[in-house]
Amino acid sequence: MQSFGDIVAPSFVKQSFSRFMLRELRSDHAGEMGAVYIYKGVLAVTRDARVRNFAHNHLATEIQHLYFFDQWLPSNQHSKLIALWKLSGFLLGALSALMGKKVLFITIAAVETFVVKHYAQQINYLQTQGSQQEQALLPILEQLQAEEQHHRDDAEGRLMPNGPLAKLWCAVVGCGSALAVTIAKRV
Repeated sequence: MQSFGDIVAPSFVKQSFSRFMLRELRSDHAGEMGAVYIYKGVLAVTRDARVRNFAHNHLATEIQHLYFFDQWLPSNQHSKLIALWKLSGFLLGALSALMGKKVLFITIAAVETFVVKHYAQQINYLQTQGSQQEQALLPILEQLQAEEQHHRDDAEGRLMPNGPLAKLWCAVVGCGSALAVTIAKRV
């Protein structure tokens, strides 16, 4: 049986999960893969010690999230576009870091804001419509959401007041995240 920290995950039995939840879990795996590669992209281009420390700390958490999904979710349920999620994550992280730490922190805050909402939708679904097997994932998704919320808050705490350009960049990153999730659910 796979666990996430002290929380034991239910055995994966495809028939126990709705089509909706299977798609959500596929997008979660793809998203965690993208997150790992965002931080790898940051680390590939920055020499700023504070940014590197930030990226290393967040990367360690994202690796744990990805490890859980890699071990628990059968590979035939993973997105077929993993190479795309790796590349897009790496490029987003690297380009954001090259544009400066303010852009990087805005980017991370925008991505994590989307991720926190995405997990909240899944948690709400499980609480209101999830099967017994699906509901066994609740504590894991709640823990994942809490850790992503911490990442968002950490990035936001490093920001200065944001102007209209920062808000526009957040909207672009949020739309990109939403598009990636929509695609990952299907492919």
